[in-house]
Amino acid sequence: MPQGCWVRSTINLMSYLFPPEAPVGVPVVGHNDLFPVRRVYCVGRNYAAHAREMGFDPDREPPFFFCKPANAVVVCPPGQETAVPYPSQTENFHHEIELVVAIGKAGRDVPEDQALSLVAGYAVGLDMTRRDLQFAMRDKGRPWDISKAFDHSAPVAPIVPVSQCGHVSQAGIWLKVDGQNRQNSDITHLIWSVPEIVSTLSRFFELAPGDLIYTGTPDGVGAVTRGQLMHGGIDALGELKVRVV
Repeated sequence: MPQGCWVRSTINLMSYLFPPEAPVGVPVVGHNDLFPVRRVYCVGRNYAAHAREMGFDPDREPPFFFCKPANAVVVCPPGQETAVPYPSQTENFHHEIELVVAIGKAGRDVPEDQALSLVAGYAVGLDMTRRDLQFAMRDKGRPWDISKAFDHSAPVAPIVPVSQCGHVSQAGIWLKVDGQNRQNSDITHLIWSVPEIVSTLSRFFELAPGDLIYTGTPDGVGAVTRGQLMHGGIDALGELKVRVV
């Protein structure tokens, strides 16, 4: 048997030490197939008012990014409450409502004027944060991972394909907690637009189908406690309801 065929045969017979975790699949509006999450990228301080409330100058400095694991994503079916557990090791658990970009095409070093060609759709998401741990790590000059990349920290509603919603550049974004307004803005207030975010991120990582990009949150972030209901949305993209348990 030729050596190349032998190598392929061996690879086909290999198995894992234990069953690999199945990818998180996010529903896509109007489709039967799910969007398999590959990576989750997040943009920090991308609304000027939020930068101010966090104690930073909102000058248009280059965007910065952090990541969450793919299995931090929690799918939020439309019209239903989704339970998210209050995480351990924090006494200051914050909500951040965000526009989420779903990548459907691979790209590296993508010019800004071509960046939207990678975008397959948009969704409503929450970047849940252990704020006390974030501040503690920030003040020590340490990474934020324990404050951002924990389990169940990235709830997301179904993805709306670009074919249905177009490229969202102007839409109200809001969040209520137990019916009380907390966050209310418009994505026109993004410091860095979606094309700029995608283009910049592609210089540092090769983007691929299955990537989600959380684009930042407006001002009004605050703490939630067990039992409280977060209800948020973005015009034309739908809503999500998340109960802290």
